Amino acid sequence: MNYIEITIKTTHLAVEAVSQILIDFGAKGTVIDDPELINHLRKYGGWQLTDIPEQTNTEQVAVTAYYPLDDSWQERLQKINGELDLIESRIGKFRFGDLLFRTVSEQDWANEWKQYFHVTHVGESMVIKPSWEEYTPQAGEHVIEIDPGMAFGTGTHHTTNMCMQRLEKIVQGGMKVFDVGTGSGILAMAAALLGAGEIRAIDIDPVAVKVAKENIALNHLDKQIEVAEGDLLHGTEGKADLIIANIIADIIIQLIPDVVQKLNEKGHFLASGIIEERAGDVEQAANKLGLKLVNMDRRGGWVVMEFRF
Repeated sequence: MNYIEITIKTTHLAVEAVSQILIDFGAKGTVIDDPELINHLRKYGGWQLTDIPEQTNTEQVAVTAYYPLDDSWQERLQKINGELDLIESRIGKFRFGDLLFRTVSEQDWANEWKQYFHVTHVGESMVIKPSWEEYTPQAGEHVIEIDPGMAFGTGTHHTTNMCMQRLEKIVQGGMKVFDVGTGSGILAMAAALLGAGEIRAIDIDPVAVKVAKENIALNHLDKQIEVAEGDLLHGTEGKADLIIANIIADIIIQLIPDVVQKLNEKGHFLASGIIEERAGDVEQAANKLGLKLVNMDRRGGWVVMEFRF
């Protein structure tokens, strides 16, 4: 079977919006080629392919998606372009050049994923590896096996990466955790490997729920993590010691009143998927309901915010 490969070159701040548009039109996930991230991983020892040169043009991020080469591919391209044009008319230009596309074979499609995704070290103890690579963990390391798929979250994006690093500092043995908008389930799995006890992972997207369940079973963590389809914190029972939400600023602001009701008195709320310009809005909304910002990490125009009562 052949596929259409679509690539959009965009700004760092528009990456998630562009990715979501491609997924909304049926892409089986997106490949994000971020030169800034490559440089970061090379610098801090997480990038395994040391022969890759330092990237000099770090302003453009390439977002690539794949679709079946069927009778509707031209119509799909037109609709994607139309949606991108509509958003640019509202918020300003965020693309570099035109949408690019080409036909690739099924074997080419599979190999495209592999050239962008390799064993990656996150923080002091977390290791993310795709199924096609071998890795022998060192003492104290926690390995998550995950492949790019139809749900967001392989641990390489700044937001997910920073969340995992913050989880290393927060998670204590036996914690009860709610992971809102779990996507691929990677943050729930990280919490489980770091010692959390009961974990409930929620996503409104049934595809994400299916993928998260598969990933969690693959990593033999299905006894610790329960995955459910749901809208934010609706359907969760009791209170959590840690609530994770790697979504976007507007949804996090909407979520905060429920977080206040669902978080234990000494609990932690970890919010991510927030561009730096919106950090103040999120902090203001949290402060109004008694949550105080205790830590904030920044990278590549994104922030991760930790709140407590």
